[in-house]
Amino acid sequence: MTRTEYRWLLPSAMADPELPGDQGGRARRTVRDWVVDLTAFLCAAGIGLLTAAAIDAGHTTPEGVVFIDCLVGAAACCALWVRRRWPVGVAVGLTLLSTVEPVAAGAVLVALFSVAVHRPFRPVAAIGVLALLVAPVQPYLRPDPNTSFVGSTIIGVLLSLLVLSWGMVVRSRRQLVVTLRERARRAETEAELRAEQAQRLAREVIAREMHDVLAHRLTLLSVHAGALEFRPDAPPAEVARAAGVIRDSAHEALQDLREIIGVLRSPSESDGNRPQPTLATLDSLIAESRLAGMDVALDNRIADPATAPAATGRTVYRIAQEGLTNARKHAPGAEVSVTVAGGPGDGLTIEVLNPAPTAPFERVPGSGQGLIGLTERATLAGGRLDHGSEPGGGFGIRAWLPWPL
Repeated sequence: MTRTEYRWLLPSAMADPELPGDQGGRARRTVRDWVVDLTAFLCAAGIGLLTAAAIDAGHTTPEGVVFIDCLVGAAACCALWVRRRWPVGVAVGLTLLSTVEPVAAGAVLVALFSVAVHRPFRPVAAIGVLALLVAPVQPYLRPDPNTSFVGSTIIGVLLSLLVLSWGMVVRSRRQLVVTLRERARRAETEAELRAEQAQRLAREVIAREMHDVLAHRLTLLSVHAGALEFRPDAPPAEVARAAGVIRDSAHEALQDLREIIGVLRSPSESDGNRPQPTLATLDSLIAESRLAGMDVALDNRIADPATAPAATGRTVYRIAQEGLTNARKHAPGAEVSVTVAGGPGDGLTIEVLNPAPTAPFERVPGSGQGLIGLTERATLAGGRLDHGSEPGGGFGIRAWLPWPL
């Protein structure tokens, strides 16, 4: 995802979460929707049948009226199938119908629940007020001989408040889930952007150092080639020496260009002639870490570290430095083991391992960009780098770099 797409997503991410179905429409029902709709229809029909049976059992209502009640109740239950598309209209219509039709009570409760789930607070509050206002009307027009007017009104009010509250709780939970998913998606997008930025910065720093290295090599080539040009009568020994320097400088420049690796130097550092770390200076890094209080075990199996390529040695040094820094931050007091092995033709391997901390400590936050930069360096040098948690709870960094014959 590009930065432009990410910025485009920010306004929608910061707005109130909108649930599927809030705007109605002709969205196709899923299997789950069919199951829910069928369950709601059966519940409304069951409540309607119980109400119709109670009306018929009293023998106070003409059979014709009971028959009409059953037909109207069935139509009210059938109206629930379109409540997803018009939840407000269905809820208002069934609420008004319930004033004269007690058999529609089950359909009214389902409609109130549905509108509370699929619509925001304002329309739900308006419909809730309407339901509370009409609650005494139906017991007044169609009184129940077994229940008093006050009792029927209280039951109607409590049922309306119960289903509305339940629906709003369900809506709040769904909004929370949608918000958490959106936050997780945004966090993944931001992490990808940070990783891309870290890789780009690593490439820029590597390019700056390659400029310094190649400029030095090419300057030597220019100086010695100029000397040959302006002194064609120079002694053969001097010409041979200059040609040898030109050949060696060209070989080193091509080697550095092929590896495309260097020291990750701070942009504020302007001293381009500063001594660069190599594999031979790894011992001083370990000694420095020990002086800082770390317990470091070094196993350097390279017989002559000075013979290692300069770029490869710098990369090994930086990997060890990053590993020791991470161990100092995330596993203080734990013993860190650094192993370096390999040789010409076989490549050079380095492994930095630290166990899990044994004592509680204050965690130091980290961005992980150092490991991203190391992975980029190793890849551009033709090698590879892996890092991650160890089975015992520690952390390890393993890298392999080419060492040509």
